[in-house]
Amino acid sequence: MGGVKIKDKKIKKIVKEGYAKVAKQDNSCCASASPCCGSTSLAQDISRKIGYNEEELKAVPEGANLGLGCGNPVALASLREGETVLDLGSGAGFDCFLAASRVGKTGRVIGVDMTPEMIEKARENARKGSYQNVEFRLGEIENLPVADDSVDVVISNCVINLAPDKRTAFKEAFRVLKLGGRLMVSDVVLLKELPNVIRSSIEAYVACLSGA
Repeated sequence: MGGVKIKDKKIKKIVKEGYAKVAKQDNSCCASASPCCGSTSLAQDISRKIGYNEEELKAVPEGANLGLGCGNPVALASLREGETVLDLGSGAGFDCFLAASRVGKTGRVIGVDMTPEMIEKARENARKGSYQNVEFRLGEIENLPVADDSVDVVISNCVINLAPDKRTAFKEAFRVLKLGGRLMVSDVVLLKELPNVIRSSIEAYVACLSGA
C-alpha cells in the first residue's frame, strides 16, 4: 500500500509540473503525442475536431483554449440558467467560460485545478473576460474544495484519466452533486489493454495514455 501511495504522489507531482509548464509557456500540452493535447497553433483546429463550434471558440478570452480537451462536455450537459456547474480540472478556464454564458447571471461556475499556475492563468482570463459568475479554486479532484450537495452539474474534459485514484474522484463528484444532479465527462478510455511498457510509464500517464 505504501508503494502505491508513493507512486500516486510521483504521478501527481509530474502532472503538476507538466501542466504548470503549459500554463507558463502558453503551450497547449506537456506531451504532444497525447490524444488530448496539441500545440498552441493547433488548439483551435483540435477544438473544432472534438466538437466545439466557431461561436464557442470566439466567445472565450484569448489564452483560455489550450487545446487540452478530448470532447465538448458543455455542449452535452444541457445547462440551464441559474444552475451551479463544477468543472473538474478546469485548466485555463475554457469550458468554465462556455458554461458561464449558459447558466447566466443567476448561475455560477466553479473550476477546480490542482496546478497553481493554471489557477492563476484561469483567474487572469476571467478578469480579461469580465466574468462575474466564475471562480477558480485550487484543489484536487479526489478531495474537492466544494460543499456537499451544492452543484447541479459536474463536467470534466480529459482530466479524470490523470487522477491516480479515479474511484475517489467519482465519489467526490457525486458527493458535491445535488439530488438529481448531472455528470458529463469527456475522457480517454481503453478499448483493449495497453502494453506493460506504456502502462508503467509515468510520461505516458501525463500524456493522457496510461491512466485511461
